[in-house]
Amino acid sequence: MSTPAALDRREAGPPAGVAARAGGLTKTYGSGETAVVALDAVDVEIGRARFTAVMGPSGSGKSTLMHCLAGLDTVTSGRVWLGDTEITGLGERELTRLRRDRIGFMFQSFNLLPTLNALENITLPMDIAGRRPDPEWLDRVVGTLGLRDRLDHRPSQLSGGQQQRVACARALASRPELIFADEPTGNLDSRSGLEVLGFLREAVDRLAQTVVMVTHDPGAAAHSDLVLFLADGRIVDEMPQPTADAVLERMKRFDGVRKS
Repeated sequence: MSTPAALDRREAGPPAGVAARAGGLTKTYGSGETAVVALDAVDVEIGRARFTAVMGPSGSGKSTLMHCLAGLDTVTSGRVWLGDTEITGLGERELTRLRRDRIGFMFQSFNLLPTLNALENITLPMDIAGRRPDPEWLDRVVGTLGLRDRLDHRPSQLSGGQQQRVACARALASRPELIFADEPTGNLDSRSGLEVLGFLREAVDRLAQTVVMVTHDPGAAAHSDLVLFLADGRIVDEMPQPTADAVLERMKRFDGVRKS
């Protein structure tokens, strides 16, 4: 179910700019007869301060698209921009700095260090970079995610949902231009998963962050502003203001094509 804040943002008109984009993005694994085309000349724009979900059958290229947009994987051809910065062609050191300073990541595995408490895990990337967090922003993030009374707890003292909230706070803490979430609810029970989706929605609505989430779950996709559907390495459809039922019906069409 959409929150009033989500509805307000969805009715506010087009996004204020583009957070990331790609033109002719192609990714091929292998060569010759064994080559596999994971992305086939994809053109895409990710709206700033919007929540975009990426869906498709297994092997459709959705995770590859996220990895290429985030600079985690190289492209075979085409171009990728983060804001006004073209990232294709950057060296590994430049890409590492860009990912560290401008992108936040959330994955199925929480990747929290067991010897650090929640606050130390949240600020770890900035500590490694030698940057001090903005105290006011950090407090907003911690408050939004309901973690104020858990900051001195280590991961083993937190529930799965609380650990994912810490991972979400870590992604948000440096105020990145773009947050990539790869199946962020995949290892959570339904209640914890709904909590995390709600927090991502709030990050967009209340903190004006940009979120791109890869998911297979129509219910999760329903929290987004826009769903992009991939098949065979191409974007074949999109759905603004999605509902779980509408997304499910669209996904059934993929199953129908595969079975025919």
